[in-house]
Amino acid sequence: MAVTYTWTCLLLWISISTQTTIPDAHVTCVFLEECVLPCSFQTDRDEVIRWLKQEVPVHSFQRGGEWSEHEQYAGRTSLFTHLVSRGNASLHLSGCGPRDRGIYKCHVRTSAGVHEAHVIVRVEAPVRALSLELSRLSGYEEVKCTTRHVYPAPHVAWATDPPTAQPLRPITRKLADRQGLYAVESRLRRLNSQSELTYICTVISSYGSQTWTASLREREINGVEGKDLTIPCHAPPYQPKSSVSWSFTNHNEEALILTYDSQSQLSFASAPWEACARLDVLRVPLGDGSLQLVNPVSLEHTGTYTCVYSSPQNTHTEHTGVNISAVTGERMRSQEESRWWIFAVVIAVLALALTGILGYLKVRGDQSKPRKRPEETSEMKPMKGKSQSTLTVECMCSTRPDHQLTVVSRTDHKKV
Repeated sequence: MAVTYTWTCLLLWISISTQTTIPDAHVTCVFLEECVLPCSFQTDRDEVIRWLKQEVPVHSFQRGGEWSEHEQYAGRTSLFTHLVSRGNASLHLSGCGPRDRGIYKCHVRTSAGVHEAHVIVRVEAPVRALSLELSRLSGYEEVKCTTRHVYPAPHVAWATDPPTAQPLRPITRKLADRQGLYAVESRLRRLNSQSELTYICTVISSYGSQTWTASLREREINGVEGKDLTIPCHAPPYQPKSSVSWSFTNHNEEALILTYDSQSQLSFASAPWEACARLDVLRVPLGDGSLQLVNPVSLEHTGTYTCVYSSPQNTHTEHTGVNISAVTGERMRSQEESRWWIFAVVIAVLALALTGILGYLKVRGDQSKPRKRPEETSEMKPMKGKSQSTLTVECMCSTRPDHQLTVVSRTDHKKV
């Protein structure tokens, strides 16, 4: 009895010592693409390889050949048979789908012992696109964020810029199709109390490997026919070095205006817009992609202008409704009259200024002339009345000191 127990313990020790196990490997397989589950071992003779998924046989190999052991994997699994002799027992899996996720075990038996390895497989259908648009089908305005053909179902988060104290209550629906892929649609009612908000939708993959962001803003501006108009568009701070595209929608017909490539830093305008639409390419890298309309026309340029900043996994859209007012005959007459009034006011101000300058110069000139002394005046001004008398003063002066000054006066009366 003791001998049997001893031999049993010895065989168990030999089995454990000849079996090697490595830490689990984590592999993320992309939906409908090929994937490799790694497994390596110490080479020896008479290799027998078996792959199992949660103890269910998947694929087997021995010197006679290889084969799939489950209908779910029929025609989709294989080994790199030319590398088995080098210790490579990795499993090649094609057409990956959500049903392929799980824990796989690689079991290799050779003449030297047994080798086992575990591989944790995740399957992901990554986000390929994210759209954000304004919807008015529900009786009120909603901002709708949508992504499709995603697995697993991602997380959706909303925010506004600037932040608002009013709570956001989005409604998010996640529906799976026959392949197990999700269509995600999240709706947020627009806050009418704050019209200048930017709505931001962020989608994060379930495994945290991806983060997509889309933002949207709307505004309305007015312009006058024949007067240059700047339509603003500014990139958010989290989206540097983005490409820009401008489009125009009028009567449900969309037309491309121009595009700007962030790599080449060059812009291209479509033929109808070359003469009337401009973009400052020096300011676009700084986040200013505003469009300038040159000499706009009411019927041709009234509509919705859409500016889109795009970079990998990020988009920012601004819709601007532009109304170009036509210049009517009455408005033209009023503008002409206003111009004449401005011209008259300018002329009047210049005349007053010139009069003031001349008056100042005259007063200054009179003050600079010398005044006559009273004793040099020999004739007095006549007095008003019925008759006018003239007083004539005759002075006879002598230079001799002993002579006295004799003054003779004569008054002449003349009748007026």
